[in-house]
Amino acid sequence: MDLFNIIKELETRADTARALMDLFNIINELEARADTARALDMSRYMKNRFPFFGIQAPIRDEICKPYFKDAKKEKKIDWDFVEYCWQHEKRECQYVAAHYLKSLQKFLEITDFEKLKKLVIKKSWWDTVDILDRIIGSLIYRDETLKKEILKWSVDDNIWLRRVAIDHQLLRKEKTDTNLLEKILVNNLNHTEFFINKAIGWALRDYSKTNPQWVKDFIGKYKNNMASLSIREASKYI
Repeated sequence: MDLFNIIKELETRADTARALMDLFNIINELEARADTARALDMSRYMKNRFPFFGIQAPIRDEICKPYFKDAKKEKKIDWDFVEYCWQHEKRECQYVAAHYLKSLQKFLEITDFEKLKKLVIKKSWWDTVDILDRIIGSLIYRDETLKKEILKWSVDDNIWLRRVAIDHQLLRKEKTDTNLLEKILVNNLNHTEFFINKAIGWALRDYSKTNPQWVKDFIGKYKNNMASLSIREASKYI
């Protein structure tokens, strides 16, 4: 390698290192704005499953926005940062990681699918899962070979993988794969889990804004196997 290329490589590495440092500084800013009283309220709202810094979403978004803007210049996901955030005890760090992935989701690669799966099943609760679902959905939309994997999730013992499978096409509108949607929903009928039945209702309610007749037909066909919660949510706009 000639001297010019060596210098360029070193500059690239230095730029990457600076970007990584910038991302990790998000956590420092969150720590600096910690609010103990609010943290207790936020933890109680989440049934005391997680400790919090006590940073509300608008402030967290304000902190993250310039960092994420710079991170896009790298055109790749910093999985070290994501993993660090997911291991952090404070719940806002998982929110930061999830929104970071959402901001850079166009740079996700097929090989990231298993990494996303690990995020779904680690520190699982609706607050992070409901951010990850459409991030995962965006990857599946770009590579249809992943449809067979999301079908596997729809029958997994882990309820959060099922929930992601059910709702990964939210807001897809006319681009919704109705055959896939129906298979996933049918795989989850006759379920007693609240978070599954709620997700079924949401998926149908969302798609009813685009194709109300399809949703009516689905309910008519499967209502004897659907939870009343699912039917109620699905029927909101039809």
